[in-house]
Amino acid sequence: MTLATPILHTARLRLRPFTDADADALFALHSNTYVMRYWDSPPWTERTRAERFIAACRKIADEGTGARVAIDRVSDGAFIGWCSLTRWNPDYRSASLGYCLDEAMWGHGFMTEAAHALLRWAFDTLDLNRVQAETDTRNAASARVLEKIGFVREGTLREDCIVNGEVSDSWVFGLIRREWQPSAVPIPAC
Repeated sequence: MTLATPILHTARLRLRPFTDADADALFALHSNTYVMRYWDSPPWTERTRAERFIAACRKIADEGTGARVAIDRVSDGAFIGWCSLTRWNPDYRSASLGYCLDEAMWGHGFMTEAAHALLRWAFDTLDLNRVQAETDTRNAASARVLEKIGFVREGTLREDCIVNGEVSDSWVFGLIRREWQPSAVPIPAC
């Protein structure tokens, strides 16, 4: 079953399927050691990783297991990151949210805005009942994004990852359809 990757618009962002032309910007994002400091995989050192990531985006859509979208800033068309819904299970009506944003874009509400748009699509189009997300316990900014869009911290996965050679805990967040507030996220002014 194919899951069509959406094209979504917000006041400041356009979320769209990845294309091969995104490889350089995607590689720059994922090779940034500061951006990747809380990830459970090291920063990329080869551009071919970006090409494989884009191919994987197509594969999860073709298999019907999720959607991963590139995020462009409307004002100049610049690629600023991505967000995704993966592990979509139509029987359980659940999926997992993930995202990554360029360091220069942090603190401006872009990820909150993008994730909110993707969640609206997930609840309205996919008829999800639950979306789950995980973040490294040291990543307070990511936890704040999740809380702003309505997620509730449900627990801690102790020592579930090794990040840069260091054992790390993760917080598990959940958002249930009945708690979803589709109009609760204000769009900050630039």
